[in-house]
Amino acid sequence: MSDVKRDQDFLEFLVKSIVDHPEDVTVDRKVDEMGVLLTLRVNPHDMGQVVGRQGATAKAVRTLLRIVGVKENSRVNLKIEEPEGSVHPPRE
Repeated sequence: MSDVKRDQDFLEFLVKSIVDHPEDVTVDRKVDEMGVLLTLRVNPHDMGQVVGRQGATAKAVRTLLRIVGVKENSRVNLKIEEPEGSVHPPRE
């Protein structure tokens, strides 16, 4: 497994592009025998944008990370931490 953190850089770039508070985006990267675990934290008000309607955005991000992982010969998993006070605004 490579120590290259392209997956982490890609996730940060992607999420910062879709949230209202990009300065609050943090990604922790942990590597073990199971693969790579990326833990994403965002501003509580941005949770709805990251997860998307019925989880569609989160699912798409996970799919893209899987593709990045294949290029690096590693298994990439994403954990989105739900911050206290997160808001899922109703969509119209």
